[in-house]
Amino acid sequence: MIVAAVTGYLLGAIPFGLIVTAMAGIGDIRKIGSGNIGATNVLRTGRKGLAAATLLLDALKGAAAVLIGISLGPLGALVGGLAAVLGHLFPVWLKFKGGKGVATGFGVLISASPLAGLAAGVVWIVMARLVKISSAAALTACAAAPLLIWLIDGRTDRVELAAMIAVLVWIKHHANIRRLLAGTEPRIGQKS
Repeated sequence: MIVAAVTGYLLGAIPFGLIVTAMAGIGDIRKIGSGNIGATNVLRTGRKGLAAATLLLDALKGAAAVLIGISLGPLGALVGGLAAVLGHLFPVWLKFKGGKGVATGFGVLISASPLAGLAAGVVWIVMARLVKISSAAALTACAAAPLLIWLIDGRTDRVELAAMIAVLVWIKHHANIRRLLAGTEPRIGQKS
């Protein structure tokens, strides 16, 4: 479990949004838009390709943590996956100021329960198209994930993992939730 946790955390702590934007010559993404290192803030630079790369890489690190964890034992996948999300949220390299965990959590869920993870992705897409606000779509998809896993997969350990990820994502979105309630949350693609 210790190996799964450490490996998952270190994978999750790789700040791909920061790396991708720096390599593209944009500079420090933390000084742009919301200051977040995730794909939504990278999208605010106007560079859709970089945002897509950030989303994919953040999801892949969550998936990798689960797949490596599976090889370490039955609970390794869950420990590794949760540790990856924690690593993304609180990366040691960035003084524990990371992203909000949506893409990394999605990578974890799709590896732990593929059909339920895909269903959660569909919830995100539908909500994003309806409301055009990334945080609202993410919060809805994360809240739906434990229920989707319970309905599709039925494994309580996976439901618990999805619930823990959802709680962490909701906590990290506290400022977004306040802006949603105030009607001031930026729309997808809108520069802030």
